[in-house]
Amino acid sequence: MAEDFERAVVHLIEDDEDLRHALEQGLELGGFSVSPHRTTEEVLTRIGTESYAVIVSDIRMPGMDGLSFLKAALSIDPTMPVILITGHGDVQMAVDAMRAGAYDFIEKPFSVSRLMAVAERALEKRRLVLENRILRSTLDGGDELAGRLVGRTPGIQRLRQQIQALADTDVDVLVLGETGTGKEVVARALHDCGGRAKGNFVAINCAALPADIIESELFGHEPGAFTGAAKQRIGKLEHANRGTIFLDEIESMPLDLQAKLLRAIETRSVERLGSNRPIPLDVRFVAATKTDLAEAGLRGRFRLDLYYRLNVVTLTIPPLRERREDVPLLFFHLAREARARFRREIPAVGHALEMQLMGRDWPGNVRELRNYADRFVLGMWPGFEEDEGQGPRQAAGPATGGNGASGSLSDRLAAYERSVIEAELARNGGALKPTYEALQISRKGLYDKIRRLGIEGGDGLED
Repeated sequence: MAEDFERAVVHLIEDDEDLRHALEQGLELGGFSVSPHRTTEEVLTRIGTESYAVIVSDIRMPGMDGLSFLKAALSIDPTMPVILITGHGDVQMAVDAMRAGAYDFIEKPFSVSRLMAVAERALEKRRLVLENRILRSTLDGGDELAGRLVGRTPGIQRLRQQIQALADTDVDVLVLGETGTGKEVVARALHDCGGRAKGNFVAINCAALPADIIESELFGHEPGAFTGAAKQRIGKLEHANRGTIFLDEIESMPLDLQAKLLRAIETRSVERLGSNRPIPLDVRFVAATKTDLAEAGLRGRFRLDLYYRLNVVTLTIPPLRERREDVPLLFFHLAREARARFRREIPAVGHALEMQLMGRDWPGNVRELRNYADRFVLGMWPGFEEDEGQGPRQAAGPATGGNGASGSLSDRLAAYERSVIEAELARNGGALKPTYEALQISRKGLYDKIRRLGIEGGDGLED
């Protein structure tokens, strides 16, 4: 994409240098990323059907005027939001432009806060348009894996490519990832996108099976094999024949059972308890772990021979803190799923929320993010920041810059500005330099805002 979801851009077109500079500064103070231009022609080469952008243009311009520019921009993308700035005598012209597809018009003189409010709504509409295009592409089969493993960062794209390359092979796979990153999603994708899709996908959580029955669960048993074994039981490995067996948290499997699993993997056969007859297995093994199995093997907590046998191919799932740019898109994807489950509409989402989403480390990864998306759709927005030992602290609301619709415009703008700065400071570990560079303001400007807005810890921030 020309601009990713987390880098929304306001293309500002104004030939009056003083007014252009004033509007640019005002928008930047409000947290917007602004690309200033003196002529309309400069912008036409910067926009496309995937641009996460809104255009603010004066109507009366040298060369191509605002109306001609509007037609040219909408010919590139009919959904591109174009906001026109009009003088008093141009109101009828602006109304005609609205009929031609302009998003809105603002009559001079106007306050920067009004322009910010219109631009925020336009960017929200643009985001929804781009997300719906991605969703439609996924539903139409354009990229099935993109609908399962959502994201555009290099790590997640590389993971999708690896899955696509491995899906039609029978190679055993070890999936590495922290809690909540989606290890079972990866295993199911390997199964569903390959030739074993018509077979069974059998998931086993090795940490959840009771120790006294785990062997019977995996390998099955014959009648009379042990007390209480009244009839034959088909084990999970045998049930997965011609399909895929997924061994989650394999590091939790008892050592004595690891030896039997190793033999089953090597011989591709299984013997039920109480029987000496091997049963051939046509099955693919996918194991998942959140620990370093090689280190566990050196400590005697995991069989190294089983580790080497499983570690033919390793897929590593990056945690959310290593792909922060994907978090807003993934959050909206999970919110759409929650909307379908709960039959609730998704509340309005603004730039401040996106900054909050990217500013959090998400130790619980996708599982934690899903919980927040569910609460968001249910109207139980919990906020993100937590004071140590005091539980959650309510963060600024996503749409208004506060926790609701109350408060004056200046109060809402201040709350919005505070949330953007706090999120960026958190993302940069409290360091000023990367923060004011990311926000594209001066060091003094950032420090003044920290003082004025009463941002906690402002006196102790590092440059």
